[in-house]
Formats: sequence, C-alpha cells, structure tokens
Amino acid sequence: MDVEETARMLKGIPLFCNLDASKLKLLAFVSTPMVYEDGEDVFSMGESADCAYLIEDGEAEVFLEEDGNRVKVNHLRGNDVFGEMALFLSSGRSATVTAKGTLKALKIDGEMFLKMVTQNPDAALGIMKKNHRCQRTGGAVLNIVTPPEATCQRLWPRE
Repeated sequence: MDVEETARMLKGIPLFCNLDASKLKLLAFVSTPMVYEDGEDVFSMGESADCAYLIEDGEAEVFLEEDGNRVKVNHLRGNDVFGEMALFLSSGRSATVTAKGTLKALKIDGEMFLKMVTQNPDAALGIMKKNHRCQRTGGAVLNIVTPPEATCQRLWPRE
C-alpha cells in the first residue's frame, strides 16, 4: 500500500476522519505496514511504547498476564486502533496483543500520532470519547475500540 492509499484508508477511520489531506499523508508516510502470523505478539505487557497500531486486516486478541497466566480481555478487528494509551501515559504496555490468524496492521509512529492528536482538536476529542468508554480492570484498558457501526459524522459531527 502506498502513501496515497494509506492516507485514504486513514480518512475512513473515525479517529482520523477530520484531519486534512496533508496531515493524513504525513501520518501515512511515517507509518509502517506490518504482518503478524497467528499467535505472534504485536507487543507484550510491560514493554515500552513508541507507536500505536491500526488493524488493516485480520484480528487480534488482548491479554492480561499475571503469574504466568494469560487472560483474554478483548478482541480487536479491522480498523481498530490500539496501543495509544501507553503513548499518552508514557508508560509500559498495559496488556499483550496477539495476532489471531494473519494480522496486517499499520504501525503508526508514536511521536507523529501524539502530534496529530494534540494539534487537532477533533482527534483529541475522539481519543477522549474513546477513553471515556473504557473500563479499567487490573490496570489494563478494556473495550477500547470504536464500535464498527460508528461513523465519523455520528461520533464527531462538525458544528
């Protein structure tokens, strides 16, 4: 996928839908397409964070780990953004995310992700709304995805 195609894909994501074309292209330019195989960890609980992810295709599962046990707490699918909370909190990852089948994800540079969100009120509001719906359990953020039926207009209408 080239920068133009990636920018068009990002435009369809509620979190980024109100960004102008130049910002979408910049975000696309600093992002890297990644492929994870079934059972492969995207990241592990406690790791430092330098990026967020957007699922292009496939699914992933979110696990908490305690005393060597993994407990599934969430399921992620196409167009879900994840991994951003550790960027905002400047903390380690709050959970482990593992590919369920082949997972294609866009790895979004953390610095640029934060810049886009902090310089764009619509994106910042989107993060706040998303996190308002979060539930905290055992330190991991659960239910952190935008519902698939949500649209840009319904979530963040222009006044």
